[in-house]
Amino acid sequence: MSDYFGKYADFQTISKKDAGQLLGADNMIGDVLDIVCELDGGKHCAWLVNRFGKRIGMLDPSVSREISLAAAREMETRAVLSFVAFTDHPNEGHYWGQVAIICYAKSCEDAFGQFIKHVSKMMADGTRIAVNLGNDAIARIIESNGEWLPTQTISMPEKTKGTAIVKSRRSITDKLIETGRTGNKGCFVVSWVFLLALVTVLIFGLKSCFFSA
Repeated sequence: MSDYFGKYADFQTISKKDAGQLLGADNMIGDVLDIVCELDGGKHCAWLVNRFGKRIGMLDPSVSREISLAAAREMETRAVLSFVAFTDHPNEGHYWGQVAIICYAKSCEDAFGQFIKHVSKMMADGTRIAVNLGNDAIARIIESNGEWLPTQTISMPEKTKGTAIVKSRRSITDKLIETGRTGNKGCFVVSWVFLLALVTVLIFGLKSCFFSA
């Protein structure tokens, strides 16, 4: 099937100041991002846009060109945030990250929309599901209306000197915030009560250890 491609791709941020938003709850691992393609000095530039309409980074020129060509064919493209990293060189260093890009024909919106939801959920839990799929896998996704998932996963990039992975899965706090955003107030309150109870137990346990000596 020629009307699909998927891959993991790096993205860069403009500055450390602009990259600061990546560390907050507005950009959680597993978030589905829109992509806006522009021409900058004759070169293709694909921007990642979060659900609040903020640009959080740009894809490499070669990937940007692929996405621009797909857009010209009226294909849909989404990206799922996989991780955020910081590299301390050159100079003061910079933030960057990686996304899973999924590009598909509009006629398959229902199937791949559901598939992307599954990718998002798995990514939020730290599982990097494969998205570079062959024709058989693509056909299975369409036939199952997005419920079939590949079993292959993609490893994190090898660690390099001066680079630290800042975010690679959703934290407990992220999950609580997301629960509140979806409007499930009952679960949101119960989750916070559970968290506070857990903190209380930990504090009580520490006090017992210190004062029992």
